[in-house]
Formats: sequence, C-alpha cells, structure tokens
Amino acid sequence: MTSSPQPDVVIVGAGIVGLAHAVEAVRRGLSVVVVERDERAVGASVRNFGHACVTAMSGPALDYALKARETWLDLAKKAGLWLRESGAVVVARADDEYAVLEEFRQARGDQVVLLDRQDLRVPVAGAVGGAWFPLDLRVDPRQAVQAVAAWLADQGVRFHWSTTVHTIEPGLLGTSRGVIRAGRIVVAVGHDVDRHFPGLAERLGLRRCVLHMLRVRDPHGRTIEPAVLSGFSMLRYAGFDGCSTLPAVRARLGAEHPELVAAGLNLMLTQRPDGDLTIGDTHAYAVTHDPFQPEELDTLVLEQTARLLGSGPPAVRERWLGVYASGREPFLTEFPLPGVAVVAVTSGVGMTTSFGLAPHVLDTLLA
Repeated sequence: MTSSPQPDVVIVGAGIVGLAHAVEAVRRGLSVVVVERDERAVGASVRNFGHACVTAMSGPALDYALKARETWLDLAKKAGLWLRESGAVVVARADDEYAVLEEFRQARGDQVVLLDRQDLRVPVAGAVGGAWFPLDLRVDPRQAVQAVAAWLADQGVRFHWSTTVHTIEPGLLGTSRGVIRAGRIVVAVGHDVDRHFPGLAERLGLRRCVLHMLRVRDPHGRTIEPAVLSGFSMLRYAGFDGCSTLPAVRARLGAEHPELVAAGLNLMLTQRPDGDLTIGDTHAYAVTHDPFQPEELDTLVLEQTARLLGSGPPAVRERWLGVYASGREPFLTEFPLPGVAVVAVTSGVGMTTSFGLAPHVLDTLLA
C-alpha cells in the first residue's frame, strides 16, 4: 500500500454513505481509495427496504433527498442499477390518517397525490384512502451497493476489501495491510463511529438502532410497484411532524396498539425484483444490544403485514436485524482532526439522502 500513489481522498467504509462520497469525489476529478473491513458491504446499506423516501423528508434531509434522487437516476443508467420510479403509496386505514395526508398535500403540492379507496394502486385491506408520492424511488439494496462499487472501480477508484483500519491521523491511516497516506480522509463507518472516535460518539449521544425485518412470499402474487407505507409510518418520518392533524393519529395508535408503538413499528413493505416482499420494521435503541432476537417482534410484524394485505400469515423466507447509527440530530458531520471528516446518517435514511449529503461534506473537507 505504501508504494501506491497518494490519493486525494481515502474513504473508510464501503456502505452507501462511503460510496456516495466516492461518487462525488470522482465527479470532482479526485483520486479515491476506499477501505472496507469486510469483503463486501454487509451492513445497513444492504439490509433496508431499498426505498428512497424523498417526499417524507423535511428540512436539510429533503434537500439532500432531492439531490440524491438525481444521482440515483444517473447511476441507474451508468452502473446498471435495478431502479423503479414507482413512488410510494401511504395507505390511510382511518379517517384521521387521511386527514394527515390531506394536510400534507396542502403543504407539499404536486409532491403528493391524494388517492381514494378505489385507486390505491396497491393490494391492501381496510383502507379509506391514501396518497401517492411520485418522487420516491425504489432500488434493490442487495444489488445497488455492489453495482455502485463496481462502477466506481471502473472509474479508477481503488478498493481495499477485507482491510481493517486501526488508527486515523491527519493524512494517514494505519490498517491491517499497512499504512495508507491520503490528502483527505472520510470516515463513513455507520454505527461504528465509537470504535474510532469514542469521545465524539459519547458527546453526540450516538446509539445503535436495531430493526427487525423479514423477506416473505407475496401472498397475493401480484406486482406491487410503489413502496407501501402506513399510518405507523407517519409517526416515523419527519415530513409529517408539521401536520397539526398528526397528534390525533399518534394518540389513537398509542391507545389501540401500545405494544406496536412501544416497538417503534414502521409498518411498510417493498417488493423485491423476484416478487418477494421486504417487510418491517421495529426500532430499538442502545449503545450495545443484547445478541438475542425476540420472536414476538417478528410475530408483530408478520401479523400486522397480514392485516395490511388482507391475507393469512405470509411465508417467511429470510429474517435479519438491520442496524444503523442513531443520534440526536439526523446527520453527523464532524471534523475531529485536520483533513478528517466523520460522516453518518443518524436517522435511518442513508439510502434516501447520502448522495445529497456527500457534496456538502466534501465542500467543507476540501475547503
């Protein structure tokens, strides 16, 4: 490693946040090296719904999401990504949920299309109406991250897989395969910020959010183009927070389903290219989680998905835990050492926002 030319930027982490910074650095004509401890990305970037949830963002996250949407569309052509511009449908199963969507439509204009019960575009049960978010995108996260990495390699980005970073200093990384010198360093290690900068993680209150997710057989055997969200989703996405009608939904769901609200349920689903459904998800927060996976959380997700689809319990093909960094703010962008940026999306929307966040970080790092 030490004999290689010094790159302009070295990125630690080949998840979507790290790859987004590599894409932006390449766009600026910079030489890039990516260091990843595993032989391929296996973290949050491949364990999610593959939903670029543009419309439900707010503030800077919405700006990042809109910018990221352009990059996703561009990469779909260049890197051969599986991508669908099918949007998302938020299903309202109660009048108070539909009232939130009506208010959200007034605030967002053409970003939201109200739907009546007969035109929901998705096979669900018990709906009184819904809303279509046409700007939202879908990718296959298991394919997308690998495809972006392969495209970057074709652009001259050097990847050091299965390489652990031990020390980070200005202009220098000590790794399990030797020393790498760099003009600038981006540390994009997701929920493992505390492995490298424990004081920073403690100061910012970083924790790990663990999600229960499943892949199931579609009980209807139909094509479901949009991502499907529910009233529980309204409690999870910041875009809805400004709606004066939301507290009524929160109070009702808390009274009717306290166990689901306590589990942090975001009842939603996306359909994979093979027709199976990715369903979930629950949320639990801690710096260090117990390694044991309680079956009742999977049961809750399966039961609620069956109710949403109006079907029997769907057949489970895979189960997994997603993990992402969670903080008091939705994004972590810190510069703890000269020429070193530490970056994480600390709100669970890395696939949605990373390609918009990266230009902002590099503007500061390279200034």
